[in-house]
Amino acid sequence: MASNITDSIRSLACLLIAAVSLLGTTKAHAGLIVNPAEVTLDGNFARTQLLVRSEGSAMRASDRTHQVSYASSDDTIVTVDDTGRLLAHSNGTATITITADNETVSIPVTVNNVAELATVAFDHDVRPVLSKAGCNMGACHASQYGKGGFVLSVFGFNPQMDWNSIVRDRQSRRTNLLDPERSLFLLKPTMHVPHGGGQRLKKNSIDYQILAEWLRGGAAAPIKDAAKVTEIRVLPDRRVASIGDQQQLRVVATYSDGTTRDVTHWSKFDTLDDAVASVSDDGIVTAAGRGQGPIMVRFERRAALSMFVVPYTESFELKDWQNQNFIDELAAAKFEELGLQPSPLCDDATFLRRAYLDAIGSVPTLEETKAFLESTDPDKRTQLVDRLLGLTGDPTLDIHNDQYAAYWTLKWSDLIRNSSRTVGEQGMWALHNWLKAGFRTNKPFNEFVKELVTAKGSIYSNGPANYFRINRTSTDLAESTAQLFLGVRLQCAKCHHHPFESFSQADYYGFAAFFSRVGTKNSEDFGLFGRESIVLVKSSGSVRHPRTGQVMEPTPLQGEPVTHDLDLRIPLAEWMTSPENDYFSKAVVNRYVSYLLGRGLVDPVDDLRETNPPTNPEILDALAKKFVDDGFDIKQLMRTIMTSRLYQLSSEPTPQNAADERFYSHYQVRRLPAEPLLDAIDIATGSSTKFKSLPPGTRAIELPDAEYPNYFLTTFAKPRRATVCECERMPDENLAQALHTLNGDILADKIAAKDGRIAELLKSEKPPEEIVTELYLATLCRQPTAAEITAAKNYLDESPTPKECYEDILWALLNSKQFLFTH
Repeated sequence: MASNITDSIRSLACLLIAAVSLLGTTKAHAGLIVNPAEVTLDGNFARTQLLVRSEGSAMRASDRTHQVSYASSDDTIVTVDDTGRLLAHSNGTATITITADNETVSIPVTVNNVAELATVAFDHDVRPVLSKAGCNMGACHASQYGKGGFVLSVFGFNPQMDWNSIVRDRQSRRTNLLDPERSLFLLKPTMHVPHGGGQRLKKNSIDYQILAEWLRGGAAAPIKDAAKVTEIRVLPDRRVASIGDQQQLRVVATYSDGTTRDVTHWSKFDTLDDAVASVSDDGIVTAAGRGQGPIMVRFERRAALSMFVVPYTESFELKDWQNQNFIDELAAAKFEELGLQPSPLCDDATFLRRAYLDAIGSVPTLEETKAFLESTDPDKRTQLVDRLLGLTGDPTLDIHNDQYAAYWTLKWSDLIRNSSRTVGEQGMWALHNWLKAGFRTNKPFNEFVKELVTAKGSIYSNGPANYFRINRTSTDLAESTAQLFLGVRLQCAKCHHHPFESFSQADYYGFAAFFSRVGTKNSEDFGLFGRESIVLVKSSGSVRHPRTGQVMEPTPLQGEPVTHDLDLRIPLAEWMTSPENDYFSKAVVNRYVSYLLGRGLVDPVDDLRETNPPTNPEILDALAKKFVDDGFDIKQLMRTIMTSRLYQLSSEPTPQNAADERFYSHYQVRRLPAEPLLDAIDIATGSSTKFKSLPPGTRAIELPDAEYPNYFLTTFAKPRRATVCECERMPDENLAQALHTLNGDILADKIAAKDGRIAELLKSEKPPEEIVTELYLATLCRQPTAAEITAAKNYLDESPTPKECYEDILWALLNSKQFLFTH
């Protein structure tokens, strides 16, 4: 027993030493640093990519992998090519010598387990070759019907099916086990037989030899319990470079049995921003432009990133920057890394209008505007944010809570898809009122989500129960819940492994299993024709894996299966909203950053994954932590963002930061959404809009339903609430909108209304300067400049009547970008 334990410890130690050697140890000598410092190659065709760099900061040091020369002390044991890639040939030890400018570094290499007849495994060796060649991509043999009758699974997610297609399908016509090199499986990708996909392999290449040896050994089938890749790591994972610099990447995979392997040669490399960096099939990155660009690396259903930063300027000093909170500290660090000078602060008038529109979806009254602009209190911006969010504790100041609740109810009604078309008039009102009450009382967001995800009962009496009428199946519920509250798009994993994430079909249906016992029944409590539904929890119900037929256990994403005697949604809600669940806190934080800063730290906002990294991960992490520490308080989250200097920057870009669209060096200009825009027009013109079946004075942001026959809202892209995606509310302006504000009857009628602002101003007999000033304050929340006053007076002198003059001025202001956009 003691001997077995000692042997096990010794074996584990060998594995750990090999892992450390593969992942990160380096050897430095004479100005060169080599990674790894020593290499162990295990088995036939084993390969390892060396990285060579200059001494200095690992993040900034120049890559010299392709600039040095390599030599092996024994080519019969290991060879090395001019790119620094090693290849095992026979068992033994040898030394690789790296030379540059008369400087030399040597690293030891050990080769083990090379056999005369190679053992080639389908999962371990063949599938990676097919993936690297692109054979199991959706555009090739993994398309719905394959190519030429040859069908493979997407990304090789079904190895048994792939093996059958290669070896057994069509009476085994694709393989020739007696003479492997005459197999169609090899002849076609090498173009020795016509192949619609072109040449995918070179004859006698290492990958070709692997496939040939597999066939020669009998084309072994996949092993059910074969070790799986649990993680891949790319080196370097971060590099600061100059335009034109190159960097060789190295990829190491860790398997479920604890072993590691260099898989650079089989990894797929893609740039996520080709304006910043490009990458070759062999993992050679070239810095192409300024900014920050991730390189995505994929191998065997796993993905990792290498981040490349190309500063906008080499010599940089952050000027006139004062931190208001931790957001600013972390933003300043990013500006310094990028050499990016932010714009100065916006003026008070701009901040006033921006804060009102972002916090409560409305514009201030004339009195509020004048009071703020006239105030000399240095802390007035923070005080304004507190008043808008109702955080002062003084009832005389916290007067905007109803507007706040209405505006954010509108936002979340769009996302949850509350519509009378789906749940009926009564169900729509029930959900709307529940949402509004939650925002009015500032219900902690974790409680908000728990109530929604675990709701049951009457859709008329219990508003959140309508969530289960909007999403009627377990798969719909899984997709909507994950995207809305975890920032995860699971849709791809419904049919195959997620292409850019670790989620599999098992993860998808394991998550859907939480909703497998949710059902509905009809009720007559509201009368025979009330059409009421009751959401209930059934005593049984399950979800099966569509490929294996296995009954799936309810399983959190990347977690362990859970059970519950009564309602499976309860442990789901507990897991989702747990302070330890980064998915939840980061998804909510990222969504609100996008609302307030114009772009999420991760974009799209509901697609948080390893291969879609945040532009500033430190800000995302810090905000998520504070959100949790504050008890999931949305108002405190908004306050933190809105009181930062970052939020208060001018939207006017400088020549140096004009190209930046991702790092918040200037405020992102956004067109007003349909409802706040219509309300702003109503306030500016003094003419309110009457909505069908709603009392006079109802604002557009208070509309509970998606179904309103209002041409203005339709033109300006009020969403129909058909998807959970933010993209349904189109942010881009179009010609129809421009024509509507320039020539439409709605705007013209409001400007000329008999009881509107212009009519009231004319009755007041105020002097022209005061009238023009009020028009500017009512529309743009600022005083007109002296030049604008002069131009208005000149136009008044030329106009047939004062009424026409002031109507034209108001029309011009309403069509200005300063009015139509939050800036």
